[in-house]
Amino acid sequence: QVQLVESGGGLVQPGGSLRLSCAASESIFRFHSMGWYRQAPGKQRELVARILNGDSTTYADSVKGRFTISRDSAKNTGYLQMNSLRPEDTAVYYCNLHMLWPPRDYWGQGTQVTVSS
Repeated sequence: QVQLVESGGGLVQPGGSLRLSCAASESIFRFHSMGWYRQAPGKQRELVARILNGDSTTYADSVKGRFTISRDSAKNTGYLQMNSLRPEDTAVYYCNLHMLWPPRDYWGQGTQVTVSS
């Protein structure tokens, strides 16, 4: 079973930047997509960004132009570069790998991002 380990979260002031990393225990190209989700207190988990094996990307409207998803196949690692952070970006961020068949999702343990002055 693939293991995912996120890192890079922390406390940052509004307008600041963070780079999240997601290290997988095996090749990420076995999977249909890699994505980043977030969950704020009292809210449902939501998709932040996703990259498909064809390198097409999808972003939530709230992060377009500020966040960038990428991956390094040699390192089996995905990234989420977050710029111009806002207090409403505060949440636990989760890395996800999605397999089409058999249909299955793998999740990391999450990393806390807090945007506050």
